[in-house]
Amino acid sequence: MAMALALALALALAALLLASIRSADALSMTVYRTECVQEHVEYANDIVTGNFVVVDHEIFWASDHPGIDFVATSPAGVIVSSIRGSAGDKFSFTAAMPGLYKFCFHNTAPSPETVDFYIHVGHILNEHNLAKDEHLNPVHVKISQLKEALESLMADQHYLRSRVERLLFYTIGEYLALAAASVTQVLVLKHLFNRKIGYTKL
Repeated sequence: MAMALALALALALAALLLASIRSADALSMTVYRTECVQEHVEYANDIVTGNFVVVDHEIFWASDHPGIDFVATSPAGVIVSSIRGSAGDKFSFTAAMPGLYKFCFHNTAPSPETVDFYIHVGHILNEHNLAKDEHLNPVHVKISQLKEALESLMADQHYLRSRVERLLFYTIGEYLALAAASVTQVLVLKHLFNRKIGYTKL
């Protein structure tokens, strides 16, 4: 009995993980001044998590760049999360009510910025749900909690991957520029040395 329950739990977790992987897509948007997206939250107390990264900020931003502002507002217009002057960050909040939540990015810089944005709305079953629905059991609650833990890990993975990919691109560009400068230096010195030897022979 316990073996069958463990097998059923493992299969359910694998199915949830595959579904999560398919749904964990990021949105990429160009922010000129202000750009907003909306996400529907079905239940109060759902946990909304996400992250954003400004593409190529390591390359193009000067040290005095104002960054991107991020604001999330509830259906009632209440600010539930706010991040100022950032090149990328994570956010999380508990929805006070169901409805459409708005996520806005504000760019104060004169040039447009491309932002990778990921969001997930998580619904975790609890004992209250068990009391209302006789078809649910503690295994369903545990599966729901594990699914949300997996989603949280995937969100963190997406955030870190976005930052590392940009940093890797920047580092490779630096190495290529350094190699090109070194080759140019060698060629120039070789040319000057050959000319000097030519003058000496004369």
